[in-house]
Amino acid sequence: MIRQLDILVIGAHPDDAEIGMGGTIAKHVEAGKLVGICDLTFAEMSSNGTVALRKEEAEAAAKVLGLSVRSNLGLPDRGLSMAKEQIDEITLAIRKYRPRVVFAPYYKDRHPDHVTCSHMVKEAVFNAKLRNYLPDTLPAHQVDHFYYYFINEIADAQLIVDTSAQFSRKTDALKAYYSQFVARAGQAKDYVATPLNEGYLEQIELRDRLLGHKAKVKYAEGFVSELPYLVNLF
Repeated sequence: MIRQLDILVIGAHPDDAEIGMGGTIAKHVEAGKLVGICDLTFAEMSSNGTVALRKEEAEAAAKVLGLSVRSNLGLPDRGLSMAKEQIDEITLAIRKYRPRVVFAPYYKDRHPDHVTCSHMVKEAVFNAKLRNYLPDTLPAHQVDHFYYYFINEIADAQLIVDTSAQFSRKTDALKAYYSQFVARAGQAKDYVATPLNEGYLEQIELRDRLLGHKAKVKYAEGFVSELPYLVNLF
């Protein structure tokens, strides 16, 4: 049985977490923290790749990052909703892994699944702490912190993590998703050009460089919190 996670990152699809915070994940693993990713779907609606291949790629990326656990709830891709049954699955995952910190996709994004996932996780984080909610399942659990990470869109980051030393590891994790990020024109009859295999990795690097520039480091990842930060002294 796995020990309590320090961090649980939840994404709608395999590769969401790596895009948004692969460097931050690697940094915490290097510091000895237990980090897990919970994917909601198998991304079965992806234009390229198969479910079986996406599973292999997700496991390969997990090994690169050194995750303590990677799970998938098997919810329907492009069928995520605020239905109680789906939110309950996330609630139980939070109670199972009992993380100190939960991350979800930022609630403004061009992909509807990312937006829905964001709202679902917010509901599940709240439900997980209620001892009278699903009382006959797993014990209630309250996370210490809840943050949002960016996937396609980017807003004014309230929290920036220096990931300069981990950027190459993040890139290696993303390259594990060969079917998604590497253009294969001429190599597969069913190949489809998408925004992901038309320079997307370069865009991620530019974004992380921009965030790093703001913090006077080479690379960084940004996050948003709906709650204010508490400090003692400056």
